[in-house]
Amino acid sequence: MAAYGASSASILQPEKWREASRRLLDVTGERLAEMDAAGLDMQVLSLNAPGIQAESDAGTAVSRAAAVNDLLASVVADHPGRFAGFAALPLQDPQAAAKELERAVSQLGLRGVLVNAHTQGRYLDDPALRGVWERLEGLDVPLYLHPANGVGTPHVIEGHPELVGPMWSWGTETATHFLRLVFGGVFDDFPRARVLLGHMGEGPPYLLWRLDSRWDYHAHHGVELALGRPSEYVRRNLHITTSGVSLGPAPAVRAARTRADHVLFGTDHPFEDMATATAFLRTAPVSEPTARRSPTATPSACSVCSPPHSTSPFRRARPSKESPA
Repeated sequence: MAAYGASSASILQPEKWREASRRLLDVTGERLAEMDAAGLDMQVLSLNAPGIQAESDAGTAVSRAAAVNDLLASVVADHPGRFAGFAALPLQDPQAAAKELERAVSQLGLRGVLVNAHTQGRYLDDPALRGVWERLEGLDVPLYLHPANGVGTPHVIEGHPELVGPMWSWGTETATHFLRLVFGGVFDDFPRARVLLGHMGEGPPYLLWRLDSRWDYHAHHGVELALGRPSEYVRRNLHITTSGVSLGPAPAVRAARTRADHVLFGTDHPFEDMATATAFLRTAPVSEPTARRSPTATPSACSVCSPPHSTSPFRRARPSKESPA
């Protein structure tokens, strides 16, 4: 599976990638010690980008996704108080992906799925993937939409490779992917679907006024939203995580006018420092009422770490993380 990270490797400085790779593969040794030192009780483990989606052969993707999820479940079973897991899905085969999602959650106990951008050029609004969304909604588990390299290099970035990746292009592509879900009707078809975006939401929570204003003005090209305006889907279906951003969530919450329980804590290990992230969490300026509601202000609350189908708005666990592993 390490070979699937080659596109990510091309972005980092060679010595940085070697160190990141070493730490990604060290799941229970140095990682646990670093978690303890930072005061971090739990991480949610998943494949590093682009993961299974880099596999061009659908049959191979199906078998490897199952093997990865089995391995992940065994790690979680060995350390149930320290790790939870987001499953990998073989989206190259939509029917197999829906079945693997059911198995990963119902049999293996994984807490959701993580998807790294597109799958061989297919995005999550593709009608062929509606069965996956139906299963996600039925199981009541989230989909973490994580960035990865795009199909090609946008013309505006050509000649500027420094802008490819988490420096810039990953954020804009992931934000666009989420908007495809909105305008592609995914959330109209599956109103209880939950999507997680890291890095303080990748942009959409800050642009809601503009999105609504332009939707009122713009040609709709045959698209009509059941909720009327794009902002309603951001508020209802999107959860944001602090992963990779140690800066207070208050601006995003205010801009989106979203519920505090739609903001989750994350660290982005090993690409960011756990201790920096947890120090930010302890000192984040939030009001007392928000602190009682928000996982970013309450280390004992996390909405993706405890068993699916929980009726509690906050399933009790320590801070979560979409840690690639």
